[in-house]
Formats: sequence, structure tokens, C-alpha cells
Amino acid sequence: MSRSFSTSEAARVLGVPESRIREIVRAGLLPRAGRGRRYAFSFQDLVVLRAVLAMRSARVPAVRIRRALAALARELPPGRSLSGLRIYADGRRVAISDGESAWQPETGQGVLPFDVDALARAAEAVRPVPEAQPPEDRQARAELERALDLEDVDPKAARAAYARALALDPGLVDARVNLGRLAHEAGDVAEALRLYREALERAPDDPVVHFNLALALEDSESAEEAAAHYERALALDPDFADAHYNLAGLCEELGLQAAALRHYSAYRRLTGET
Repeated sequence: MSRSFSTSEAARVLGVPESRIREIVRAGLLPRAGRGRRYAFSFQDLVVLRAVLAMRSARVPAVRIRRALAALARELPPGRSLSGLRIYADGRRVAISDGESAWQPETGQGVLPFDVDALARAAEAVRPVPEAQPPEDRQARAELERALDLEDVDPKAARAAYARALALDPGLVDARVNLGRLAHEAGDVAEALRLYREALERAPDDPVVHFNLALALEDSESAEEAAAHYERALALDPDFADAHYNLAGLCEELGLQAAALRHYSAYRRLTGET
């Protein structure tokens, strides 16, 4: 299976929200493919994503996930056929079986099996959605992709492209979040706050939006409001390690020592730091 899958297609195959796929990539648990910041996944990537989802469901620290993925990559080099393989993972161990023998790149207790062939059937069933967008929506997406490509080389031009995308399609949450981040990085905290709040109106259950808003609120010296948004991010994603860390620091500032210790402990558990 040589075709590539977009973020939305990968989410459909794996049965998770697109935001969960983007979160895994942003966390560095899967090498980013494609140009700029656009995501394009091979079937091999889907296998790894499925293993990551199983490991995260088991609340395994990110450092152990990275070790397991490194071992999995050695066992599944590019070009190797995945037909007939079964992957077993709970994050502490990744085991691979070809029906006759099994091997364990990582050690640990218990495994949660899933069948790669079943994943292949699900992937085969996903077909690119026919282009049915009106011209202005296609142009908005084109501006969004242009902005993604420009971020690392010309942030000012990227901001202009994001603004054009939003003028064409105000519902592009990713464009609003990324524009807010660029504004924040440029020192325009007020503009970042405005954009993040607008994004939150459109995506109230996206933990990344709450996290970014909390970062901007910290810089605007709104510690209690920032803490509330870190808490909301963690309610939506309890394994959001950076949110635990930042919230721990805020709790210290607010004199909430027990809460600070609890969030520092959660951060260390998730990252494997001591």
C-alpha cells in the first residue's frame, strides 16, 4: 500500500479526532512527512500511530513511548511488508508477531493486540474525498498551506497568508490558532489573545487552543485565568505534559503548593524525568 494519507484520512482510519493525530506529531512521537508543516502519512505511519494511541491510552510516559517507537522502527524498516503481522502494545512493550514467532523490541507487562491486516482493510476503505468545495474555500485552503510553508522562512509573510485564509474562510480554526501563535511570538500578546479567544469559540474542546490561550494569558499577567485554561486543557487531555508543567509553575506562584506538586509529579510521570 503506497498511497499517502492526509490528517483527516488518518483520523478516519484510526477512529480518532484529527486533533489527536496532530497532537501526536507535535509531541515528536512521529516524524513529520511532507512539505513544510503539512502532514502526509504512509501506511507504515498509520501502524506507528495506532501503536502510539494504544500506549497513550495506557498512560505510558512519553519517554517510554519514544523508546518503543525507536525499537519498532528497527523491526519495521521501510519497504518491509506488513501483511500478516500483528502489533501488540501497551506502551511498556511493543511486541510483533508474524503468526509463527513473536519478538519484543521493548519489555513490560501485558499487551493489547491489534491486527495490522484489519488496519490495512480500514485504510483501503478510505478514499480521497472528491473535491466539492466552492472556489473561495479552495483558495482559503491554498492560503493556509502557503502560510504553513512560510512560517519557518518568513513569519511576516506567513501571518499575511493566514489573514487572507481567514478573510476567505473565518471558520479555519487552525489558521486562527497559528496566526495567534505567530502574533504571540512577535510580541503582540493582545492580538494573540484575541485570535485564541476567537478560535476557542469555534473549537471549545480543543486542548491545544486552551493551552495556547493560557500561555498568552500568562504573559498578560492573568495567572488565575491562565490556570483555568491549563486545567481545561488537562480535563480534555490528561496526558498533556506541558500543560501539567506550566500549571505547576502557576500553582506555585498562586501559593497552591499541593496542586503544584501534583502537576509536577504528573509531568515527571508522563515524560520520564526524575
